[in-house]
Amino acid sequence: MASLPDLGSAAAGGAMKEEQFDLRHVWHPYTSLTSPLPTYEVVSAKGCSLFLRDGRRLVDGMSSWWACIHGYGVPELEHAAEEQIRKMSHVMFGGIRHASATGLAARLVELTPEPLQYVFFADSGSVAVEVSLKMALQCQGTLCPKGTRTRFLALRGGYHGDTFGAMSVTDPEGSMHSIYRDFLTPNFFISRPSCRFGDPWDPACCDELYEVLREHHEEIAAVILEPVVQGAGGMYFYHPEFLRKVRALCDYFGVLLIFDEIATGFGRTGKLFACHWAGVVPDIMALGKALTGGFMTMSAVLTNEKVMKGICTGRAGVLMHGPTFMANPLAAAVSCASVDLLLSSPWQERVRRIDGWLRQGLLPLGGHPAVAEVRVLGAIGVVELKDPVDMGALQKFFVEHGVWIRPFGRLIYLMPPFVASEEEIRLLCCAVAEGLDFHGAGAGSREN
Repeated sequence: MASLPDLGSAAAGGAMKEEQFDLRHVWHPYTSLTSPLPTYEVVSAKGCSLFLRDGRRLVDGMSSWWACIHGYGVPELEHAAEEQIRKMSHVMFGGIRHASATGLAARLVELTPEPLQYVFFADSGSVAVEVSLKMALQCQGTLCPKGTRTRFLALRGGYHGDTFGAMSVTDPEGSMHSIYRDFLTPNFFISRPSCRFGDPWDPACCDELYEVLREHHEEIAAVILEPVVQGAGGMYFYHPEFLRKVRALCDYFGVLLIFDEIATGFGRTGKLFACHWAGVVPDIMALGKALTGGFMTMSAVLTNEKVMKGICTGRAGVLMHGPTFMANPLAAAVSCASVDLLLSSPWQERVRRIDGWLRQGLLPLGGHPAVAEVRVLGAIGVVELKDPVDMGALQKFFVEHGVWIRPFGRLIYLMPPFVASEEEIRLLCCAVAEGLDFHGAGAGSREN
């Protein structure tokens, strides 16, 4: 076996060796190893700040991919982890129970709409979507005795994860996963609702949905969508009335409804869950990201009695999924603390303030010649450009201006922690404004 390379000490020379090793050997998300994007070494984090090895402080506008809603170095989460790790960091969930998982399940059942009473714990958001699809498929033997409902209906512009089941319900042409299209199970897709959040409702938004369900409902196990906010597929906000119509049509045609609340759950849109904007309850709900406050990875899937009984009285008699780290005690204990911290905080007021600050800082940018559109909802701010950004160059620009913002495609967006101050939001918005000039000057010529 080859020996490990000598990366040196923590001094400047050692840090340089570490950086070069990272660039040559470590694959980062959506990044090439032959022409890698630059990386920045974070040595600590506190509040809304990331601290680099060279001493620079960056205000985090991403909540570490939308998960760290409480910020970093949160005493309540750290205490929960310390208490749990003294007992056990992990134990298999097969045939064993523990208080952390039971307590978290009880909290989720209480928080989510009443019919969602049954909880399955998973590893990540993508796996939660996989479990959701499996639930919908496994209960078809009782809901649809013919057993012909084996496909799904999803929205174009949606994103549901990186695993194969999740990719099969992600936009097959306009997403980052279009390269896998020929390997994925073919599903049905309809245009995302043209009615924007806050605009008048147009009933014609449901015409395509109705036609596809009318023609293919005997093939479709479930409709899956991200309620109100499409995340990584384009940061698009649509009218909540669409959810009510989807629910009604699913009921009419006997099709299940899955909500992917992995990005929108736990307050990000200004409601505890995005489906609360419409007062609609799905048959299956996937949660993740902010579940642990960004402390570590964990997800959960909740469902109703109809689906549960359909699975448990079906051919297998059990849900055919069981991750090794399912209901990890450490993650579950931190999740309990994160949920309790959120509910005991003035999170609605915090998100409302962030919404106002983002509107103040970003909406004026709609007149910039490089900008196609600006939109804000809750603690989400999006600047959509006319042309794709040069991610490496623009991210370097943001770092030099003291902020951490990771643009992609034609989007520069902000999802700060809920504890961000007005000054921190202002700094993020100012950096976006200056970044537009940098992009417009020609830095955004390379599509990624």
